[in-house]
Amino acid sequence: STSSRLSTVPSQKPRQLSHLHSQLAQLTAHVSDMENLLRMTAVQAESMRGLGGYVGGMFMASSKVLGEETISGG
Repeated sequence: STSSRLSTVPSQKPRQLSHLHSQLAQLTAHVSDMENLLRMTAVQAESMRGLGGYVGGMFMASSKVLGEETISGG
């Protein structure tokens, strides 16, 4: 049993190496995709930070205007 099992191992090696090679190629492609997505996410995060500043400024301006209207109306 052991000798028959050992005799099949060398014949399976090229197939296993081919499978590992295809998995490595797939992993490399996925890592490249992830790198591109992370780069885009960083750009989007910076844009969201800028939008947050604009929205914060608009909230402060609107509260100042609404606060003045309340004071002058009262």
